[in-house]
Amino acid sequence: MRCTQPMGWMPNSGDSGASAELNALWSRGQAFLGTRYAILGGAMSWISERHLVSAISNAGGFGVIACGSMEPAMLQAEIAATAERTNKPFGVNLIVMHPQLDDLVAACLAEKVGHVVLAGGMPPRPVLDRLKEASVKVIGFAPTLPVAKKLMRQGVDAFIIEGMEAGGHIGPVSTGVLAQEILPHLKDVPVFVGGGIGRGDMMASFLSMGASGCQIGTRFVCATESIAHEKFKKAFYRASARDAQPTVQLDPEFPVIPVRALRNNATARFLDAQRETIARFRAGEVDQKAAQLEIEHFWAGALRRGIIDGDVENGSLMAGQSVGMVKSEQPIAEIIAELVAQADDALAGA
Repeated sequence: MRCTQPMGWMPNSGDSGASAELNALWSRGQAFLGTRYAILGGAMSWISERHLVSAISNAGGFGVIACGSMEPAMLQAEIAATAERTNKPFGVNLIVMHPQLDDLVAACLAEKVGHVVLAGGMPPRPVLDRLKEASVKVIGFAPTLPVAKKLMRQGVDAFIIEGMEAGGHIGPVSTGVLAQEILPHLKDVPVFVGGGIGRGDMMASFLSMGASGCQIGTRFVCATESIAHEKFKKAFYRASARDAQPTVQLDPEFPVIPVRALRNNATARFLDAQRETIARFRAGEVDQKAAQLEIEHFWAGALRRGIIDGDVENGSLMAGQSVGMVKSEQPIAEIIAELVAQADDALAGA
């Protein structure tokens, strides 16, 4: 299975490159992931594919393929291609609202994926049961403590708590508040903290609070191994934390799922598109359902335009608030080594 630990390595064996104190803090995460470092790669559509995922795993972290809107055959091919590039553990992120979720699960099982991250809503019980029957380790998202406890009773093995500082689709609560609400009370399973983490000293802080590891996304976008367009990466180098803003909802009758991204021409046009569509609805030119669909479809294909095509004015530039800490292109191994060294320094200072 993809979750098998590298031959000859065990958590806390002393060869991880991290200090004994750091290894002690994230030993549970190491054991759960089967990795040298309890650093989980955030699943970022178009970016978290075979090259970046395998690089994270080869550097001692845990890469996660972002399935996004992939078809089952595409996902199965991506898993196989990733396995050709690493013999280290990696996982797959599935969106529970995907219309072909059952077939995507089948693709994961066919490729003997050891860990599956279920995102985008409450996982269907039959899907959980099917993964558990195949001995797959299931990671869920915990937006609140009651949700986490419910999912834990249904068989979820570990959780990610992700704050609003993250890039992409976000919730309403900050990482620091979620950590305080959840970590002291969710001790029976590993919990990984993500959202706005760009340095190792912040990782050390969450580990000291009881986290088993951390999820890193934005910090990896501009890695040498990332297939993101050079113009997309340059937008990150120029950006500050304040440039990563959530999308704005103009009318509560037309809800917009908030997405954090760098401001560009497209974000300004999105506001105009909402105004125009809502005005047409008020004038009786379109019904509410059609107007809502128009608003939701504004961003169709925008992420690919930004990441793959390099259209940084008209595409979506999803980024977390830690984007201000991304200043240059670096190999994944170098980024992870920096994070580990910063965590060790912080713990030594403490």
